[in-house]
Amino acid sequence: MADEEKKPKDKHAEAGASGEKPQKAKGGDKPKGDKPKGDAKGKGDGKPKGDGKPKTPPPPSGPARLQERYKKEIAQKLGEKLGRSNPNSLPKLQKICVNMGVGKALQDKNRMEQSADQLTAITGQKAQVTKARVAVSGFRLRENNEIGCRVTLRGKRMYEFLDRLISVALPRIRDFRGVNPKSFDGNGNYSMGLAEQVVFPEIDPDKVTFTQGMDVTIVTSTHSDDEARELLRLFGMPFREA
Repeated sequence: MADEEKKPKDKHAEAGASGEKPQKAKGGDKPKGDKPKGDAKGKGDGKPKGDGKPKTPPPPSGPARLQERYKKEIAQKLGEKLGRSNPNSLPKLQKICVNMGVGKALQDKNRMEQSADQLTAITGQKAQVTKARVAVSGFRLRENNEIGCRVTLRGKRMYEFLDRLISVALPRIRDFRGVNPKSFDGNGNYSMGLAEQVVFPEIDPDKVTFTQGMDVTIVTSTHSDDEARELLRLFGMPFREA
């Protein structure tokens, strides 16, 4: 009886007497697949991981140079010359359309891709590829064939493109003597053509394999050609003397 009283009453007491750690109950055991706290994808640092999409850089702040010039100088001069005090009645720019007709893309599809990339670099906006609406057998043209690309600029990009066109591109034209002052459509819109795309500094002449021209149409809010001509002249458009 004395030997039985000396024995421990449970297994935990026996484990403690032998120096071993007591075993936990089955209900308190942790599952084998447990991982440390935190996001599994974030390697346990607890920080949420991004969605992986590239961040779009913020647009540059402040208005364009010609846009600021129109508000401070050009609008006042137009009001004095036209005799108007309401600034909303003065002519202003609405949009600029730049179009490239790439007819040779029917034989060489690589030309269309290069022309669209060059137009995107020139205007700072992704070019839209235009397709044929009808089939013309005389030109071997089928419906929905890619035959050109275009860009419509508004707001700040419109003023920046006009600034580069007047200040940089036009003076680089060989034997340039000014643009035609009569190229208006009767509703205050001005159209002009450029024979080469290399007049813009964004195009590297060493990488150009073919010459591609473009049409530029400047749309204004007025329906008078004289008012639109005066607006463009104040912006710095170098009209040729008649």
